[in-house]
Amino acid sequence: MSGNEVHAEPAPDGRATRWDDHKTQRREAILNAAMLVVAEDGADASVRDIAQRAGVPRSVVYRVFTDRADLDEQLRVRILRDLSERLDPALDPHGTITEAIAFAVDSYIRWIVDYPRLHRFLSIGSRARREVGARTVTEAKADIATRVTGLAGAVLAANGVDTGLAESLAYGVVGLVDATVNRWLANPDHAIDADTLRGFLQSAIWNLIRGTFSDAGIDLQPTTSIAAVIAG
Repeated sequence: MSGNEVHAEPAPDGRATRWDDHKTQRREAILNAAMLVVAEDGADASVRDIAQRAGVPRSVVYRVFTDRADLDEQLRVRILRDLSERLDPALDPHGTITEAIAFAVDSYIRWIVDYPRLHRFLSIGSRARREVGARTVTEAKADIATRVTGLAGAVLAANGVDTGLAESLAYGVVGLVDATVNRWLANPDHAIDADTLRGFLQSAIWNLIRGTFSDAGIDLQPTTSIAAVIAG
């Protein structure tokens, strides 16, 4: 045999590819079922409930997912993807500052009102595996804070002010919304309704932003446009 002879790579096994495709389809079907079951029945929904909704044996769920922790984590990813689709336009703000705040708060509150049990699942996990502060959720909050930091930093920089305050302001806004909404959902009597909560958050965020920028020598008005304040 010549030393220069080239050996062809073996052709991929079509059976393996078909199995991977089948597994992906089952994963999607199970996650879709899990979202529906948790949205209806809450965080105490069992794997058996999810399997029945997906139309597969319970054992199949554990062939597709490593364990309940893996299923829960992938479900969080799916829920957060749905929420992100609602919030993405709000995190690329246009119009006036108060309009941008109102749109962002309204988008979030509408999702919570529509899917309170999914939000609770993000906060506490499933009955089989309680987990407060899951990595996926923490990373999602950090991503939102990073985007708000970039926007606040652009405003500060455009007005010749040090951008060091941007991150603290961003995390302050995210923390304010997160803590307020979690407490509202945890109170079954809801001392205030969703519209009052929405109004409170819009006002609180505006006052936090306006006060922070005022201390930095930047005068913001409710009618100030995003474009104008970034232009400096």
